[in-house]
Amino acid sequence: QVQVVESGGGLVQPGGSLRLSCAASGRIFSINSMGWYRQAPGKQRELVATITSGGSTDYADSVKGRFTISRDNAKNTVYLQMNGLKAEDTAVYYCNAAIRAADIRIAYLYWGQGTQVTVSS
Repeated sequence: QVQVVESGGGLVQPGGSLRLSCAASGRIFSINSMGWYRQAPGKQRELVATITSGGSTDYADSVKGRFTISRDNAKNTVYLQMNGLKAEDTAVYYCNAAIRAADIRIAYLYWGQGTQVTVSS
């Protein structure tokens, strides 16, 4: 069974940094795109950043220049380095991955359970 698990959230002061990790495990044949989304209280889930298997990236305008997405294909892991954090970055951060499991012909989108990031002094 395939699963996706995030880690690395926590409490940080404004201007600080955090690094989130998201590891996919199980009987995986291949992983296409991976991404980070976030959901603040009372708001809809929104895209933060995505990265393809070839390393092409895309970012929400609100995080450009502050956040960096990267991945280690050998470890089936995607990272989100967050610098210059602001109070408005406070949210639950979710990872997703388009995974083709072994013995299955098509890829499905798997989501992690989320990790809380709180930016506060």
